[in-house]
Amino acid sequence: MAESRSDALVLFGVTGDLAHKMIFPALYSLVKQGVLDVPVIGVAAPKWSVLDLRDRVKDSLMRSGGIDDEHALHRLNALLGYVSGDYNDPNTFDAIKKAVGSAQHPAHYLAIPPSLFETVIKGLGAAHLATHARVIVEKPFGRDLASARHLNHVAQKVFSEDSIYRIDHFLGKEAIMNILYFRFANSFLEPIWNRNYVANVQITLSEDFGVEGRGAFYESAGCLRDVVQNHLFQIVALLAMEPPADREYGAVHNEKAKVFQAMRPLQSDDLVRGQYAGYRDEPDVAKNSNVETYCALRLFIDSWRWEGVPWYLRSGKYLADTATEVLVTLKPPPQRLFADASPTDGRTNYLRFRLSPDSVIALAARVKRAGKEFLGDQQELYLLEELVGAESPYTRLLGDAMAGDGALFTREDAVEAAWAVVEPILKSHGRVHPYERCTWGPRVVGSKIVPEGGWHNPENPKA
Repeated sequence: MAESRSDALVLFGVTGDLAHKMIFPALYSLVKQGVLDVPVIGVAAPKWSVLDLRDRVKDSLMRSGGIDDEHALHRLNALLGYVSGDYNDPNTFDAIKKAVGSAQHPAHYLAIPPSLFETVIKGLGAAHLATHARVIVEKPFGRDLASARHLNHVAQKVFSEDSIYRIDHFLGKEAIMNILYFRFANSFLEPIWNRNYVANVQITLSEDFGVEGRGAFYESAGCLRDVVQNHLFQIVALLAMEPPADREYGAVHNEKAKVFQAMRPLQSDDLVRGQYAGYRDEPDVAKNSNVETYCALRLFIDSWRWEGVPWYLRSGKYLADTATEVLVTLKPPPQRLFADASPTDGRTNYLRFRLSPDSVIALAARVKRAGKEFLGDQQELYLLEELVGAESPYTRLLGDAMAGDGALFTREDAVEAAWAVVEPILKSHGRVHPYERCTWGPRVVGSKIVPEGGWHNPENPKA
């Protein structure tokens, strides 16, 4: 199975927003690349025809950048099929089996609410649609440790572990993959990439917009489940992992899982939760909601390399900018030869990764000013990576799953270890702290969860 390409794609939830916004453009891109030439069977409840589905696909492409290859659109349309049905009805899966025809290695993409994962997986198993097949499951994979374990158990009764692709689109971003490459393709980092030289690491994933009509989903998830436990933890793993034995994705997964397993379980004092002004007025949000739209936390990794180094993570909606940045702050020189070698205000040397909206790697070092005095200023050596022509995350991940390449997906042990870290604070926490829109979160963060030198606020260079 690991070596065979999927010969059909069954897309559950084909009429939903995720398919419209992300998956249809990815399919179009794969067709243009010449790597998608198998049936694509959409499954959903509405009584649609194939023509309705084609219209939906065309509308998606027009909204996501337009159609620049009519021949590719024609080829994609020719691949489309549609099955209307209830996921609880065995007849739906019989119809899917008929639609995939002679396909021996279908890939089943569950672009559906997490509450339906178990129903569909069991339905696929009962209809004998899981033999030599793959299943692609959207995050969140569970909502706590117990539910993640249960879902893993359900999935593994039907599919083998190497046929389960737990998708987190964040891992398909070019800048995220570059963290792994930059760390292990360059030798100058390794001597300083440890507790002896790193003072702290902070990661910010901020958005300058709200829940945008997803109030019902956010009420069931919140920032901690939606972003921190997956997106931010994945960045931490790439930054903190040991060198893998080789490039095989199993070796990379092994080292990432070790990082999650070494994370110290979070306690209530390690977390500040916030909620932006006006969140309770959003559609489908409770008037007394205690769900967080902002999280800041302090994390420790109990390993030889990182013992004692604090990791600071924060994410939120309606913050001052939309950006994702990592700041690795280095310790000052051990001897203060120059008056400003260990600045009392401002930062010591650091390495900065800007992961979105553009891709930047910057190294900050002190440089002497002209004149007799030994005084200087900190300057950034700045590398801007042009991402022209880069694949979208969904294009890359969907193509990889169809090809049987699991490098950019998450594994059972890593999922469960990550949930174990946040488990103590999922229920044991206080009320949310309100914060104004277009700020960097609740004021209380500045006294409870603050790195030495203060939080680094990403700045939009185009602003």
